[in-house]
Order: sequence, then structure tokens, then C-alpha cells
Amino acid sequence: MPELNFTTRSVDQTQALGRRLGALLQPGDVVALVGQLGAGKTYFVKGVAVGLGVADDRQVNSPTFVLVNEYKGRMPVHHLDVYRLGEPEELTALGFDEICSSGGVVIVEWADRVREVMPERTVWVEIAVTGAEEREVAFKYADHAKLSRLEGYVS
Repeated sequence: MPELNFTTRSVDQTQALGRRLGALLQPGDVVALVGQLGAGKTYFVKGVAVGLGVADDRQVNSPTFVLVNEYKGRMPVHHLDVYRLGEPEELTALGFDEICSSGGVVIVEWADRVREVMPERTVWVEIAVTGAEEREVAFKYADHAKLSRLEGYVS
């Protein structure tokens, strides 16, 4: 699977990278976020949401206890946090397939816990803590052309 890597050195840069991805996303896209607690997944989602036209990133919060938040942008944004799920099948039981086919963008935090049920078209974003503010962000996607558009857009 092709991979594209970036280094961010602040929360603002992590959010800016998310905004760039959000600007490229289209209806039906699924974004899977992976990273340890405190890596910046929710800050990245705030950026993606703004890139998708969500007017106020303050409304974007991790849905750890409600499992799914929806935001209004240029298309619906479905933000899931699957940290508390016990099995991947629980995500399927929650209507994940229907959410993915609803014509919006789906963003899943802790997606490595449900890898088995993630669609093939998923853009995987792995965030690793490499310093107090520094993060290594790796994008992995089966569609090399889409990944190339991100590379060209970010450069």
C-alpha cells in the first residue's frame, strides 16, 4: 500500500495537515486514524472537519462516550471513536455500513481496533508521537492517484 509521510511540529501544523486532507475528501471517503492516546487524533479531525467546511472546529470533539458525532460541512461528516468497542462486529451492529454509504465522509478514531470491518477504500492516517509537540503522520491508501493528489496539495 503506498505511503506518504509528514512531520508536524505543533498542534496547529497537525490541524493544518488535517485541513489539507479534508479539502480533498469526497462523498463516500473513509478516514481511519491510528495513534496512541494523546497523539493528536482529535486535533487532526478538527482540521479535517474545517477542510470539509465545518464552520467552527470547537464543535468537533472526540465521541468516546457517544460513539458517533455528526457535523455539517459541504457534506455530512461522521466522526466515530471506537475505543470503547469490544469487537469489530459491534461497529457493524451500529450501522457502520449504512454510515459509510450515506453520502458523507466517515472518520474513525482508533480504527486499528476494527481493521477487519474497515472498507478497502479507507485512507489510513497513523500519527506517532516523536517529541513534545512533534508528530510523524503517515498516510496509507490503496489508491495511489488519490495519495498523489494529497502530496501535490501539501507540497
